[in-house]
Amino acid sequence: MKRLLFLALLVAGTASAAAQSTPSTGLDGEWRGTSDGGSCNAPLDFVLTIENGFVDGSAFDTTAHGPVPNLKKAPPPAPTPGLWQIHGVARPSGPFSLVSVASVKATDRRQGKLTARSEGGGLVISETTGCRRTARLSR
Repeated sequence: MKRLLFLALLVAGTASAAAQSTPSTGLDGEWRGTSDGGSCNAPLDFVLTIENGFVDGSAFDTTAHGPVPNLKKAPPPAPTPGLWQIHGVARPSGPFSLVSVASVKATDRRQGKLTARSEGGGLVISETTGCRRTARLSR
């Protein structure tokens, strides 16, 4: 029992020391904003969290819709991606890259690349592939 308690305290102390030694960036916090429509004419609502430089978030297409009733008995169009997952590592100065992956069904895997940069107290996210949307995010 004493060994187990000792190990638990040792692990907790190591995790605490590691968390304290991880540098935070000036970009840490929660960011929100909406993009322009880009070439797809479909704006995205962004919500990103940056913690110790690690970026995690999502973007939601408010114009996306799922399958609709098919009155002409033709094959239905594929649903457009409505939710994008965003991940990456932020740098305190200069642009940095992010990866976005769409939440879609079956074999339709969609992914994109984003470039982010700090600009005037905000964060500017630009798509380098796909619709080429640009979003200005604030805290």
